[in-house]
Amino acid sequence: MKPTFKSLILGSEEIKFADLVDLVDLISREYARKALLQCNEIAEVRGLSKMTLDDINAEIKAVRDSKTHS
Repeated sequence: MKPTFKSLILGSEEIKFADLVDLVDLISREYARKALLQCNEIAEVRGLSKMTLDDINAEIKAVRDSKTHS
């Protein structure tokens, strides 16, 4: 069963601003958590999770250098 707006605000007809702020924070954290998990899965599939800090810095330098020399 999908949660309804009322159930998320504890069934109240009135919504306090602080409750709304807490709800938005909770939703934002959940979206961020799911996005991070998806990023981790993509990194695993593409082999990016095995990159060392030196590899990452070399990639960043290469991109910056290509922008400077174009």
